[in-house]
Amino acid sequence: MININKAKLAFKEYVSHYNENDAKIQLKIRHTYKVVDVSEYIGKALGLNDEEVELAKLIALLHDIGRFEQIKVTDSFIDFKGFDHADYGVKLLFEDGAIRKFIEEETYDSIIYTAIKNHNKYEIEQELSGEKLLQSKIIRDSDKTDIFRVVIEEVNPNMQLTSKENLKKDIISDETYEQLKSYKLIQSDKVKTELDSYLKTIAYPFNYYFIPGLKIVKEKEYINQLINPEEYEKQETKRRLTVIKNMVNHYIEEKIK
Repeated sequence: MININKAKLAFKEYVSHYNENDAKIQLKIRHTYKVVDVSEYIGKALGLNDEEVELAKLIALLHDIGRFEQIKVTDSFIDFKGFDHADYGVKLLFEDGAIRKFIEEETYDSIIYTAIKNHNKYEIEQELSGEKLLQSKIIRDSDKTDIFRVVIEEVNPNMQLTSKENLKKDIISDETYEQLKSYKLIQSDKVKTELDSYLKTIAYPFNYYFIPGLKIVKEKEYINQLINPEEYEKQETKRRLTVIKNMVNHYIEEKIK
């Protein structure tokens, strides 16, 4: 049986070993609890039973547990610097045995491992099926949904520079623009500019699996909040942003229909 309240206490104890005054640590704690809430919402909207919903919440609670050490070691959220937070998270939980602090039984270990391992990858392992696939999809949708909030309200974790004034002078690379027009996620190794990095988030709806998460994106008007083409200086950037904004909003509308 999953005891999410006990798991939350264990999570609180774990993060207490990191610098509570670090804004990045604080952000990741807030993000974690928000993703728990979104996972519960999606799970219930999909009609899952109570235990499946609790499992989704537990996975959400643990999905970014590798972030805290990443921040301590690299002082960033950038996975391609050589520290993949999902890979470290499953190592911490399953190789080092920390998972037993959050759940006593081993019944769900392989599902938890798989969902966390896959939550930040460009795409889910193709051979997954059943509960592993379901929970992997839920955490990916839930994570992306709150990342919209983080980018809009707090900071863009994809970016090295966060100056909005610099961003307004920037351009979208041809590579990123073509990926977006092809309804694809933006690959980190293809990013050329700061605006490319910023726009990684706007491509997220193309990789949603379930309607409930997309409904949140639509209801919160995250796409419209994320970009206002008129704020940018270069005419071609304005034009491309307008195309992208309209395209993503239309995509969401059609999916929800």
